[in-house]
Amino acid sequence: MEKTVTKTAKTVEEAISLAIEELGVAEEDAVIEVVEDGSAKGFLGIGKKSATVRVTADVTEAVESDVEEDTTYYGDDESFEGDAVSEAEEEAVNFVAEILSGIGIHGKLDSYREEDTVFISVTGQDCGAAIGRHGETLDAISYLTSLVANKNSEEHIRVSLDIGGYKKRREEIVISLAKKAAARVLHSGSPVTLEAMNPSERRIVHFALQSFGGVSTHSEGEEPERRVIVSPAGKEQTEV
Repeated sequence: MEKTVTKTAKTVEEAISLAIEELGVAEEDAVIEVVEDGSAKGFLGIGKKSATVRVTADVTEAVESDVEEDTTYYGDDESFEGDAVSEAEEEAVNFVAEILSGIGIHGKLDSYREEDTVFISVTGQDCGAAIGRHGETLDAISYLTSLVANKNSEEHIRVSLDIGGYKKRREEIVISLAKKAAARVLHSGSPVTLEAMNPSERRIVHFALQSFGGVSTHSEGEEPERRVIVSPAGKEQTEV
């Protein structure tokens, strides 16, 4: 069964990665059409457009059925049966459930704690409102959830929140972009500047390229436009 998806992102590579991820096929098995390459328009690049691609591939009915998600209402405690849930984890989970329910998003919520980190995962349909543009809403909810988890905790608790698989998909895209940039650096011998990323995504790039021979990474610029520079080996690596 042939399926076509259209995706828009900051760069053509990122838009293609998003489309390939949704279709669940390899890039070489898809037909890719660049609708808009994101070239700068106007004086000094003002009016720069986002990149848009249209990707077509053959997908099986099984792939289509995998898209269906469990729609268990938030607040059910099925995910916690048999687990010893700490107060911090319980408060964090309840807060996330209340926030998402308040904006009309329903789905399945799972959590577990590993050392000093509480991992919370939300799956369901129409989660876009809780993710926001470039994950900004997700980051805001994560920050507030961290405050709630640490309110009555003697030790500092980290919260890792993922909604609709966004973080996992985004991590895969960032790693792919990092490796492609490193390959370009090795081929050309010149540094490559990646798109602006948040601190978490920059750490993913630094970590992904630690074992990539022949290149080094460092960050430049001020938030929110701070970017990772991938350079030939020998350049000093700075903080994220």
